[in-house]
Amino acid sequence: MHTAFFRFYAELNDLLPPRRRFLTFAHPCNGQSTVKDMIESLGVPHTEVDLILVNGASVDFSCRVKNGDRVSVYPVFESIDISPVARVRPEPLRQTRFVLDTHLGRLAAYLRALGFDTQYQNHCPDRDLARISRDEHRILLTRDAGLLKRSAVTHGHLMRETRPRLQLAEVVERFDLRRSIALFTRCLCCNTPLHAAGKESIAQRLPDRTRNLYTEFLTCQTCGRIYWKGSHYERMRRMIAAAIVP
Repeated sequence: MHTAFFRFYAELNDLLPPRRRFLTFAHPCNGQSTVKDMIESLGVPHTEVDLILVNGASVDFSCRVKNGDRVSVYPVFESIDISPVARVRPEPLRQTRFVLDTHLGRLAAYLRALGFDTQYQNHCPDRDLARISRDEHRILLTRDAGLLKRSAVTHGHLMRETRPRLQLAEVVERFDLRRSIALFTRCLCCNTPLHAAGKESIAQRLPDRTRNLYTEFLTCQTCGRIYWKGSHYERMRRMIAAAIVP
């Protein structure tokens, strides 16, 4: 049996069983499997990987692992530009847009509150999520490692956190979103960009107290919801500010 030697770095170790974390370990290889297939068979989706070195040389996912190869696998680098040597990083998307799996509904609302185009449905099969990610050039966010292993998915992130507020901080940090935030410009429910509305045009749809206290309103032209800077706005603004503080 041929053998290759693997070492995963930094947070990629979270995806490995304890006995394989933060050390070099031997793994059987047949000489025909690609490094992508072998990395994913060990539990790490290809979307989590930013750099692969085989015997010290940068390779892409199609490289076939041979007997005795030493494979080093690195996650996304936040502060170091590795573009001159990276061979696996996909081309960056022109726009930062997301599609979320069915377990991340609260995170979807939070990302929309930050102004990011975020596709989310209560019930959406994995194959459709992968298709939407590919066809609409969206980053797929999920807690399902298997979903990110689908070949159609080129841009994705495996969520580590389980609490929505911490998930929001994780996404903002992972994709360096702070400078792109446009608070409360998108409908939290249906993702449509909001538009200013004259008070007189919506007055009959407002509660009496709201009509008397507020003068500025935004509306969603898809679902018809109306937004104003009431107590709910202030609570969410404070929550978001706390979640994304550097």
